[in-house]
Amino acid sequence: MTDVAEDFDLVVLGGGSGGYAAALRGAQLGLRTAMIERHKLGGTCLHNGCIPAKALLHAAEIADRARDAQLFGVMATFESIDMPAVLRYKDETVDGLCKGLTGLVKARDITYIEGEGRLASPTSVDVNGRRIQGRHVLLATGSVPKSLPGLEIDGNRIISSDHALVLDRVPKSAIILGGGVIGVEFASAWKSFGADVTVVEGLKHLVPVEDENSSKLLERAFRKRGIKFNLGTFFSEAEYTQDGVKVILADGKEFEAEVLLVAVGRGPVSQGLGYEEAGVAMDRGYVLVDEYMRTNVPTISAVGDLVPTLQLAHVGFAEGILVAERLAGLKVVPIEYDGVPRVTYCQPEVASVGITEAKAKEIYGADKVVALKYNLARNGKSKILSTSGEIKLVQVKDGAVVGVHMVGDRMGEQVGEAQLIYNWKALPAEVAQLIHAYPTQNEALGEAHLALAGKPLHTHD
Repeated sequence: MTDVAEDFDLVVLGGGSGGYAAALRGAQLGLRTAMIERHKLGGTCLHNGCIPAKALLHAAEIADRARDAQLFGVMATFESIDMPAVLRYKDETVDGLCKGLTGLVKARDITYIEGEGRLASPTSVDVNGRRIQGRHVLLATGSVPKSLPGLEIDGNRIISSDHALVLDRVPKSAIILGGGVIGVEFASAWKSFGADVTVVEGLKHLVPVEDENSSKLLERAFRKRGIKFNLGTFFSEAEYTQDGVKVILADGKEFEAEVLLVAVGRGPVSQGLGYEEAGVAMDRGYVLVDEYMRTNVPTISAVGDLVPTLQLAHVGFAEGILVAERLAGLKVVPIEYDGVPRVTYCQPEVASVGITEAKAKEIYGADKVVALKYNLARNGKSKILSTSGEIKLVQVKDGAVVGVHMVGDRMGEQVGEAQLIYNWKALPAEVAQLIHAYPTQNEALGEAHLALAGKPLHTHD
């Protein structure tokens, strides 16, 4: 290996959300920064996750609007999905964002190296025959789709989300193994595109980490849309049939479809990258960190999907910024992960921040928790949009709101205020004093807090 002449303050291994956020913020604070990425700048979120998936979901929304246009007095018809054209739209969106990010990295004078990097020591990374030295190394190598024991993802009939994002046709039928965020988003998009979809989830609800009320609302909406699902029984095996694939569950129930999408989560990319050899503590492939994203090796930090925190791009951003600011000598505050907004972009959307009602009762006691549901049917803008759903507030009795859980179209756009309510430990009466624009869906948050504060306006007991 040939050492690079200059020493860096920060060497970032991985150019995804957490890695590039650290690099951009570090360079902004005067740290000499190098960033190494084996694939494309932007990582999973930009190229194989958030952005391309949401582009498909937007195309799916347009398809649904075309089908329903006459309900709004618009004479339009839905003909078909041109999947290659949808993929072009998706790719153009991704490429535009990637070019913008590349420009940002260049403008900050970050040394960007494309290649397969490997941790060589607690203060260096090997890439393309060069050894990049740094005062500190940040590990941000991300994640890849997981499978289950005995289930091989072959990219043909048994596919991962990576394959689904580039599939040049709409499958006639699909089984989706996993009812979490990835599974229900693809179920929603493919159903809008015209596929016959069945979701198989081993736990008792779809989106099982959400408040149970949100899960039930989504299940009701999926039934109405004709999306089938089987809950509470785990996967046993899968096999090829003459025309597709068969899935067999632990109770012997069988499902057949053209393709099987395995959406059982994502696992960390850490194997063979020199982490353990450098003495980095790990668990099941994840790099272990403290609340300041520090590993047990003083010169190494880790962020993003590589560590066992929420696998969300905006969490990676925040973790990367925290590391850069800590290394620059700024005072930093650990991330409160319950206060991170979470959105599932299916139709209807599921958005939340804070803790569930069940968790609140576990922490504070059942008699100390108050929950209120506000039906979106009472909201003028939601009525105009022909969406249904609820906003559920979870409050500590006579205290702050500790959970906001929303189901309905565009609820992801309302989670920003919900985040402030939770993180600023707002009382219902304090939020009720704020004036929300009419008619907006955002107004529904205000109305819900008016009701919780004991002075409902457009609701009654």
